[in-house]
Amino acid sequence: MRYTAHSISNTNFLLPVIALLACGVAMAQSPTFKVGRPPTEEEVRAWDHTVGSDGKELPPGSGNAIQGAKVYAAKCAVCHGKNGEGNFPYNRLVGGVGTLNTPNPIITPGSYWPYATTLWDFINRAMPEGSAGTLTPDEIYSATAFILFRNGIIKETDVIDKKSLVEVVMPNRNGFFPVPPQSTPDKDRSWLPFWNQAKPAKDAKPEAKN
Repeated sequence: MRYTAHSISNTNFLLPVIALLACGVAMAQSPTFKVGRPPTEEEVRAWDHTVGSDGKELPPGSGNAIQGAKVYAAKCAVCHGKNGEGNFPYNRLVGGVGTLNTPNPIITPGSYWPYATTLWDFINRAMPEGSAGTLTPDEIYSATAFILFRNGIIKETDVIDKKSLVEVVMPNRNGFFPVPPQSTPDKDRSWLPFWNQAKPAKDAKPEAKN
């Protein structure tokens, strides 16, 4: 057989293709080792506890900042500081309200997060570090109340529960667009409009004309 530059080029192209096909066939024929099992509905339910902004998923329970101070001191202060100031590399939890539009923004749950339910949700799913899921609902409500109080958002004696938590208005509630945030995507499956298409908040003042 006479080999030409063209035939050699075709051969060089086909060899990788053949190799890929062979790998695909081998993978399709690889044995299953029957390791593991599908999770039960109860097991899925144990992890399916994300709390949305409307608080529908919140469980019964309650607490205030006075009770939360004890929970915070025992479970949170070692990482986040005695008063929520943060111990590097752990995040600061208190302060920063009004700094987001400055050259040195301080991002904390109090200054940035739009909904108080997010605070409850995060503590419930991820805190304390290394022992997530060990706090009771009452302890989480209490710790949430303490952090909100330290940020000047609620009073020390205010009781936080499933109903009152969703009524808390965070300082940055209207700092996102659209207001309120979308709960379902647009028809094109996007979530956020372009910045120049965002409608201003109802309480926003018109821009002054020179």
